[in-house]
Amino acid sequence: MKLLFASDSFKGSLSAIEICDILETVSSRIFPGCTTVSVPVADGGEGTVDALLRAMGGRRMHTQVTGPMFEPEDAEWGMLEDGITAVMEMAQASGLPYVAPEAKDPRKATSLGTGEMIRDAISKGARKILIGIGGSATNDGGIGMLTALGARFLDESGKEVSPVGGSLARIVRADFEGLMPELRETEITVICDVTNPLLGENGATFIYGPQKGAVSAIRDELESGMVNYAAVVQNALGHDIASFPGAGAAGGLGAALAGVLGAQLKSGIDAVLETVHFDEMLEGIDLVITGEGRIDGQSVRFGKVPVGVAKRAALKHIPVAAIVGGIGEGAEGLFDLCESTIQTTVSGPMTLDDAMTNAATLYTAAAERLFRAIRIGTLIK
Repeated sequence: MKLLFASDSFKGSLSAIEICDILETVSSRIFPGCTTVSVPVADGGEGTVDALLRAMGGRRMHTQVTGPMFEPEDAEWGMLEDGITAVMEMAQASGLPYVAPEAKDPRKATSLGTGEMIRDAISKGARKILIGIGGSATNDGGIGMLTALGARFLDESGKEVSPVGGSLARIVRADFEGLMPELRETEITVICDVTNPLLGENGATFIYGPQKGAVSAIRDELESGMVNYAAVVQNALGHDIASFPGAGAAGGLGAALAGVLGAQLKSGIDAVLETVHFDEMLEGIDLVITGEGRIDGQSVRFGKVPVGVAKRAALKHIPVAAIVGGIGEGAEGLFDLCESTIQTTVSGPMTLDDAMTNAATLYTAAAERLFRAIRIGTLIK
């Protein structure tokens, strides 16, 4: 028997790497001599860099960057073993956790550090960049990131504006002549699971601004600035950067990465699975074990890790078992994708705190139940 393990983390309790280690231990006990392949995966959020480094090999890198409120931060990213592929999370440089609750004000926040992290990766030889852009503290349309890469945003007096959300309304000219020339030969893939445009009631400011501190008055100011910014950049480049799905991701960073730099926006799990060459890993596999902290209808609708894994397994007619912390309404949609089953770690009435505190023990027991059930299946004539 050949088994492939490709689970997301259980947020706050078990990493994807820890889950793979448990599955390897339990499977070898229930199926002595079985072959296992571990592929820790993530969907672009926390843990993506760790998962890809474990799956592909490589080095952990550090860049001193400008944090979202202009404080110094140490951003961690990964250079994969091929020496040309960098994997990173925007939140490492410009994430909301860096901002104290009382200091939240997206007019003053910058994505400068994200650009500094990208610039450092390129200077170290990266020509492929995979970046997750969830968890941002910013609503600057990506002007901070672009400024770090050599762009200039000028006010009516010809001076560069501060690269923050509050400056968007003062921009009258965008100059991209100074962008790093290496960007032309760099392939950037953005992990982005949101489809919001840049502007309007479904755009960056209205949908995601409030969690970053954009109360009503601030929100209207930011939206007005974003409208101006989009128009100025369209005038400079000759094409719209505001209307495509995902332009509003990460406070408009999606617009800057895809609309200005030509990056590709891809769903989280698809981008990660393509990076690790998951389809090739499925060759000869008898069963795939996947999972996440909670599976429900949204997991199916938005293509979370178990669903992305199941879709690829289905193309090769490989059955899938998901071990999850909890099951919600609509989870049975997984069964429509491929031959599959779902096993929960919760073994009786317990609080969420108990389930998270004892996650490793509960997961181990669930894995043993699942593998024993599979072993019984192999014995049925």
